[in-house]
Amino acid sequence: MPPTDYFKPDPHTTSTPRAIQQQPPRGPQPRIDFAPYRSSLLRHPTKELLHADPEGVELVAPVFGQTDIDPLEADLTVTHGGEPIGERIRVQGRVLDGDGRPVRNQLVEIWQANAAGRYIHKRDQHAAPVDPNFAGVGRCLTDNDGNYAFTTIKPGAYPWRNHNNAWRPAHIHFSLFGTEFTQRMITQMYFPGDPLFGLDPIYQAITEQSARDRLVATYDHELSEHEWLLGYRWDLVLTGTHSTPMESDEL
Repeated sequence: MPPTDYFKPDPHTTSTPRAIQQQPPRGPQPRIDFAPYRSSLLRHPTKELLHADPEGVELVAPVFGQTDIDPLEADLTVTHGGEPIGERIRVQGRVLDGDGRPVRNQLVEIWQANAAGRYIHKRDQHAAPVDPNFAGVGRCLTDNDGNYAFTTIKPGAYPWRNHNNAWRPAHIHFSLFGTEFTQRMITQMYFPGDPLFGLDPIYQAITEQSARDRLVATYDHELSEHEWLLGYRWDLVLTGTHSTPMESDEL
């Protein structure tokens, strides 16, 4: 997400940690009150949640068909008529349920920073250039085998104001819609070998290492194209013990 103004760190009292202090594992999903992720302490719920009427929600449920999504929306490099700056990549994978069955006709949306780590967002004003040929948003529907694929630019790391000299690892946001608005799930995909993993409170808010690993894509040379792009594979598992960690809708 774009950097926020929740906190302006005091460089005299808040220093960059060598690594986030290890927390005891508390399940595969992100903690909503993770102290190193400072704004989570202000935003996590302290009262009982209100439950929506499922029948009422279904009256305004989204309906997505093949005619609603243009295939070009899955190529983030061609939407502005000019070549975006950065490393061209393909991100491809499958959306699966807990039993390994494909989830068909799933709306998959992504958004991301550009190669310099800058979002096109009024709150993102850090000293990095905006790419006029890159909006950083795309979407597609999964096919009958649960496959999705995006062509995009590898995002850059960017600073945020959680603590002094805080930087977010390069990542792509994913949103998945079911057949109702209440079925939306949001997560982030990271790239292998990022040196910022140990310093990032959002990534470290998932205290199980095996669950963190499920957020990291794998380089796949078979997806790469000669003199054109590099390929990454990342599957999303919606339920079960090997499910992909998702951002809580309670934040």
